[in-house]
Amino acid sequence: MDDLETRELRYFVAVAEELHFGRAAHRLGIAQPPLSRAIRQLERRLGVQLLDRDRRGVALTGAGGVLLREARAALDAVAAAAHRTRRAEDLRRPLVLVTKAGASHELLRRLLAAAADTGAAPVEVVLCEVGEQARFLRSGRADVALMHRPVDDLAGFDTEDLCTEGQVALLPSGHPLAARPRLTLADVSDVPGLPIARWPRLDGTYPEGPGPEVRTQSQLAHLVALGKTLLVIPASSRAWQWPDHVAVPVIDAPAITTVLARPAGHHSPALTALTRAAAGLRDAPPAAPAP
Repeated sequence: MDDLETRELRYFVAVAEELHFGRAAHRLGIAQPPLSRAIRQLERRLGVQLLDRDRRGVALTGAGGVLLREARAALDAVAAAAHRTRRAEDLRRPLVLVTKAGASHELLRRLLAAAADTGAAPVEVVLCEVGEQARFLRSGRADVALMHRPVDDLAGFDTEDLCTEGQVALLPSGHPLAARPRLTLADVSDVPGLPIARWPRLDGTYPEGPGPEVRTQSQLAHLVALGKTLLVIPASSRAWQWPDHVAVPVIDAPAITTVLARPAGHHSPALTALTRAAAGLRDAPPAAPAP
């Protein structure tokens, strides 16, 4: 029998993310023995080994990596169904728009103003960290998102392109590169003592490299100001830069397109009105702050 229960998917995801049965059990609020039994039963039912266990710890197998990805998607879909069903009868509720904190600030301001001018439904803005918008949309916690191609995960979403812009290197103000009028990717890819910060992948792991591991904009801002890292970001994201930062154009960095994203096939009069307002902003990128 291949039917999977949401309970056992939640159990498996907790273990796969924590890579430790004790921490996973604490996170779930259950004892460790029943959690271990549930994972063993799941492996027997599926006929595959999901986890490698030894004295050094727990690691995902290839099959476990597949189930982690599929289980997250399935749990998000269940959560989304519940969220959208509860909100279906509330005709006065605002649209929930999620965006990375500090990203596309001026564009977001203009979008909200345009939506208000056209009589669209009120918009509630939720700020998140890098890469989290897709999870908000798939779980139903948000109706629409500002996202960025090609860096964000847009699979399964309908999108409306809003603007395309170049990127800048955000550097500590006292660094010699900060005095240059422009840079290339080669200039910033291997700077002694100033490695590029590393963001987590979709599975929560970090790419290899010398740069510090970061999860939040505030961590990043501090590390840049302290001369510990640099990063390359869309020009409009400079809205959150500190006086201790300098932004320099990176002339050969890939262009970034800001899009308004929503789950594919998900429509409502309020979403249609917001999308129409967004279309009026297309190809009119917000002005970047002065260096």
